[in-house]
Amino acid sequence: MIYFDNVSKIYSGGESIALEEVTFQVAPKEFVSIVGHSGAGKTTLLKMLIAEDQPTGGVVFFESLDVHSIPKSRLPDFRRKIGTVFQDFKLLPHKTAYENVAFAMEANGRTDEEIAENVPQALELVDLADKMWNFPGELSGGEKQRVAIARAIVNQPDIIIADEPTGNLDPIATYEVVQILKKINDLGTTVIMTTHNKGVIDALEKRVITMDDGRIIRDDKEGKYVL
Repeated sequence: MIYFDNVSKIYSGGESIALEEVTFQVAPKEFVSIVGHSGAGKTTLLKMLIAEDQPTGGVVFFESLDVHSIPKSRLPDFRRKIGTVFQDFKLLPHKTAYENVAFAMEANGRTDEEIAENVPQALELVDLADKMWNFPGELSGGEKQRVAIARAIVNQPDIIIADEPTGNLDPIATYEVVQILKKINDLGTTVIMTTHNKGVIDALEKRVITMDDGRIIRDDKEGKYVL
């Protein structure tokens, strides 16, 4: 489904190498964790996948499509296939959990009937049916992140990318969020997650790609956090 072919990214007149000749692929329905120290290139990798940044060299394919050849007018259609979860949630503070999730469907042009049916289902999947009408300020950090996950999955994307989704959470909330991501993966959605959390990686027993200085230094099918 996803193939990075010898992808490099160089900033600042050639002095800062974010990615160097990165090659790997992700199959449909895989759960892949990308680990590495800060500055290793993890976030740049995700930006390449959603065409938020351009490679200096190499090609990123989604299925058979070179994502960086997509015209700007078609990028929103492409990005609807990918749900994104951020470390800092990016919720709208004056909208309820329901409204935050519904907003993602409204932006996709979905009907009121579809929204009324799918938003409660998404919140149920992340165990927040009872917090549907709460505002972000009334939710814990873990609950906010679960709303963000519901927003990411409500349009039924092919892939979820989660950039340090547990970085601001306590251990209990971290466990809950990771279990929900595993559940989403078990239902058939590909998940690509970046993380610094050794405990999360070791407990997942899923594929681990380890990065250092913009390069892939390990790719383990059922890996541990090794740096």
